[in-house]
Amino acid sequence: MSTAPLRLYSYPNCSTCRKALQWLAERGLSPGSGLELVDITADPPSLAELRQALAVLGDRKRLFNTSGQSYRALGAAAVAALSDAQALEALAADGKLIKRPFALATSGQVLVGFRPEEWSVALGL
Repeated sequence: MSTAPLRLYSYPNCSTCRKALQWLAERGLSPGSGLELVDITADPPSLAELRQALAVLGDRKRLFNTSGQSYRALGAAAVAALSDAQALEALAADGKLIKRPFALATSGQVLVGFRPEEWSVALGL
């Protein structure tokens, strides 16, 4: 994990990611100022980070970007048939499979998707 309080995996063409970045900037978190920004397609979360997310969230379905092309190409039935380990490996191999934005806080918080109310509580902003 980086020394920044929040590592945010996002995709530049994702409007939800842009909304999350704007929301964070309005609260004083921006790249170089408490936020480490990572392109989820070029550098997806590691298996260890995804394991942490699964442990915190308790439901691997929350990790998947079910509206994305990568997910549709695999098919919901194929994804459902994967073991947790196989699902995490697939997510680590293709950042577009991961629901975004995907945020990891040094406090151990994991945020998937952007819900301002949830983020505000989780991050104390």
